[in-house]
Amino acid sequence: MIMEASFLPKLIEQLTEPTSIAFAGSIERQAITTPLNKKAITTTYVHQGNGGTPILLLHGFDSSVLEFRRLLPLLAAKNETWAVDLLGFGFTDRIEIPFNPTTIKTHLYYFWKTLINQPVILVGASMGGAAAIDFTLTYPEVVKKLVLIDSAGFTAGSAMGKFMFPPFDYLAAQFLRNPKVRASISRTAYKNRSLASVDAQLCAAMHLQMPSWDQALIAFTKSGGYSSFKDKLDQIKQPTLILWGEYDRILGIADANKFKRAISHSKLIWIKECGHVPHLEQPQITTQHILEFTNQSQ
Repeated sequence: MIMEASFLPKLIEQLTEPTSIAFAGSIERQAITTPLNKKAITTTYVHQGNGGTPILLLHGFDSSVLEFRRLLPLLAAKNETWAVDLLGFGFTDRIEIPFNPTTIKTHLYYFWKTLINQPVILVGASMGGAAAIDFTLTYPEVVKKLVLIDSAGFTAGSAMGKFMFPPFDYLAAQFLRNPKVRASISRTAYKNRSLASVDAQLCAAMHLQMPSWDQALIAFTKSGGYSSFKDKLDQIKQPTLILWGEYDRILGIADANKFKRAISHSKLIWIKECGHVPHLEQPQITTQHILEFTNQSQ
């Protein structure tokens, strides 16, 4: 039984994999004061390990910190590591605030300022990569190094937002809530589809039980989400590591080399026998590459 995370949905009691159970029990929450609203935003995060430059992990679209259940403990064995639920996502409270890239990075900045307050190695996976790029461009003094894992942000996001008006916004949210749809997306994210287990699907859907999940998702999509950063990537001066699954069927593989060419101080490493989620499918080799990059002097 997971006592430490009693604020999480009851569905958490159905987890079966030891890694998932232990990680869920380590989720904490903190009221973060921001300029976005007079009310503090109760923000969920995981913090493990000590020593070295802090590593901060940002999850993908319609996801949560549980996405890092296999990666974070491995990183934390050698380095202080954090993961946070972005504004409008995961288990972070969805109060009356617009949900868009600007409010997400503002909330993330005040989370960082409140709990970390020193330069970090910023790691973003999928949509979290776009959030990491946006944050790095806005707050370059906060980011010492950047890691992009099968990252969004080179190509413009979906134009779906313009169709998100009643009743289609509600229907789209309910479509994404459908267990069969989520199971299909989960299987597509892996090269080894057997890893899309019942436990993995529970981890991917846990946050759907949080209040206002659908309203926040609709609001973020209506905002347009993250646009293309391709014309701004040359402004990134931080050393950047690009990790990409060689069998990515979600974003494809073309953008990996485009990121490499656009970011001057960057290195691209292909993760073999891996789909869109190296941090879940190949966590050991992903950890090795991130820690080697973290410890490099340049």
